[in-house]
Order: sequence, then structure tokens, then C-alpha cells
Amino acid sequence: MSAHLPPTARPSRVAVIGAGVTGITTAYALLGQGHAVTVFDRQPYAAMETSFANGGQLSASNAEVWNSWATVLKGIKWMFTPGAPLLLNPAPSWHKLSWMAEFVANIPRYEENTVATVRLAIAARRHLIAMAEAEGIDFNCEQRGILHFYGSKGEFEAAGRVSALLARGGLERRAVTPSEIRAIEPSLHGEIYGGWYTPSDFTGDIHKFTFGLAAACARKGASLRFGRDVTAVRATSAGIDVQSRDAESATESALDHDLFDKIVICGGVRSRALAAQLGDRVNIYPVKGYSITVDLTDPADQARAPWVSLLDDRAKIVTSRLGHTRFRVAGTAEFNGENKDIRAARIDPLILWCRTHFPGMSTRQAVPWAGLRPMRPNMMPLVGPGRDPRVFYNTGHGHLGWTLSAATAQSVAALIG
Repeated sequence: MSAHLPPTARPSRVAVIGAGVTGITTAYALLGQGHAVTVFDRQPYAAMETSFANGGQLSASNAEVWNSWATVLKGIKWMFTPGAPLLLNPAPSWHKLSWMAEFVANIPRYEENTVATVRLAIAARRHLIAMAEAEGIDFNCEQRGILHFYGSKGEFEAAGRVSALLARGGLERRAVTPSEIRAIEPSLHGEIYGGWYTPSDFTGDIHKFTFGLAAACARKGASLRFGRDVTAVRATSAGIDVQSRDAESATESALDHDLFDKIVICGGVRSRALAAQLGDRVNIYPVKGYSITVDLTDPADQARAPWVSLLDDRAKIVTSRLGHTRFRVAGTAEFNGENKDIRAARIDPLILWCRTHFPGMSTRQAVPWAGLRPMRPNMMPLVGPGRDPRVFYNTGHGHLGWTLSAATAQSVAALIG
């Protein structure tokens, strides 16, 4: 029992649904408040889905929300271009259409939501670093900043307007010339007009961090119910009933029922369906992202790959260096439903981009991956209670789950506490 609780009180029994970075940071924050925490996930380990192989950036500098007419026009333009940075499957569905309508309705809140997101991202930094230091987690953290680069004057000037908006949220970054870019990251090749450099941003391996933090949660007394597929959640007078079964069983296995005082939904793209069972509407759409992890087995390749994290605004590609032997390249946004198929037409542009900007680096061993970002129409995470006061949400972080989750975990834990 926590020393912070009155002698007659018992810890709240809290279920956390989802063992990605959002669920595990939430569990860790709840344990710090003395709650009895049980984490459910259908995978046998933590961070096996969207938190497995993302771009690696913890980037307040990428906090600009996508709600703009420019994004809408690009989506229409790129709709029938297989390798485009943003790809929208034209096949209609009510979920997709309703999500798009709400996306457009949030365009007037573009500035407000961008400023709020960058403030949250800045707050998340100290929480994440504190967790890693407290638990001794090595997650290939590289605190070398993030460099955004642009191929034309127009793109660079547009980024300047975004920088002014980010500055309202408290982010400091500076414009850099092509010669300064070469000094910051000598390995980068290509025609570059200019860039913006954010020294305070950093990178790391989301999977290693989340896996390590899950182990810390277990040491602190959390019950990690991995390999359990949550099939139903129900609010009853006796508590929140979580129904689960063995996710790895080839046959229909017996269902377990566990009762909890409270529940936090951190289920990524599954959050929408779980919320509906609890009487809440959570409009999350799965937006697929791709990455490749280049194995730098040769010392020459290790020397030719960048250490500073990059963002190519035109291609919408981000990079991170994960130790001496791995280089992560990620990008694209694909609106194609709950589909995790890895398509060559989406991977090939990532490999071609590497060959263009790092011509001496071999991509012979490049491992492809695809994950589904849980994205809300306003591009903001949902952090707070549902209709039932025992139900809470920490989900819908979109492409910024790695960047924001350490802060939103603290917020939802404070609400529960």
C-alpha cells in the first residue's frame, strides 16, 4: 500500500488497455500514485504494434497539426500517385468520410491546436528523460537536435511562418543556411535551399524505451497481461468488467472476466471500438505509416549515415540514428483503413531517398515495417474521462505518440488520482 494513501484506503484497481508507449507510460505514472495496475495487450510483449519501429523523433518541432487547406489540396493531388507522401484510398466508408468532415471542420483551429501541441511536446521531454534515468533504460537516445531542410525558397519561407507559430508555444529553433546545414550534418547530400534547426529535440528507439519501462512496471508490482485479447469492456454496478481471451490460441479459448475500479483506454486504433462499448464516441482513424531500418553492418556505412535527426519537408520523411549499427527512415501517411500490409510502392521511395541523400551508404539490408497511427480529426490526443466517471482515455496521439505520451500519461494519472 502506498504511503500516500490514508490507512483505511486501498489502492484503486486500474486496468490499462494497450501496452504501447502510451499505455506503458500511463501504467508507470499510475504506479507512482500507488494504484494497483493491470495492463492488457494482445501481443506477447510490450510495444509490438505502432510503438515498434516509428521514425524515432521526439520532436516538438514537428508539432504543427495537419488541419489546413494546403493538406487537403495535396491529398487530392496525390490521391492516384502510389509513392506520394500522403495517400488517400478513394473507396468511401462512413468512418473515413465522417473523419474527413471533422478534419476540415477543425481547420479554423489550426493555430490554436498547433500551439497547444508544441507546449505539450516540450513538457513531455522532461518526463520521458526522468523515466529513462530513474529506471536505467538505454533507448539509443541521441540529443543532437532535429534539422528540417527544404529544397526551395517557397518551402523555406512557409517553414518560417510555422516557426513563428511554434515560438508562440515556447519552442526555440533557428534558421540555417546550406553551409550551416553541412556543418551540422556533413553526410547529407542534395540540393538544399535552407533549413531550420531545433537543438532541444532528440531521438530514440521507442520500442527499447517502452519494453524497458514495461519491465520497470512489472518490478513495481504491475500485472502485465500480455497475450490477452480484450474482447469486451463493460461498465457495471460492481465495477468495470474487462473480458479477455488468449490471443495466441488457435481455438476459441475460454473468456476471463476481471473487475476493476477504473479503466484507461490506450488501445491505439482499437480505442474507437472499445469506447463505443463504454458509451463514448472516439473518432480515431488508422493512418498507416511506413519505415525502414537500415542495418549498418560495415564501418564505412556507419561513417556515411547521419547522426543528426533529419526531416525532409517535401518528401515528408524523417530519420533517426539508433546507435552505431541502425539507421531508421520513416514517412508517408496512408488513409486505407485498418490495413498493415507492407506495399513495395510505399517502401521504394524511402530507399530511393536514402540513395539520393546518402549515396555512399548501402541499403542492402533494409528491414521494412508498417504501423497504424491512431489519429483524431483535430490531430490532438484525447486525454480525459468518458461519460462514466470510472472510464478514462489517453489515446489518439497520431504521429506524435512518442513525442507526447510521457506528458499525457501524467495528465490522465492526475485526473484518476
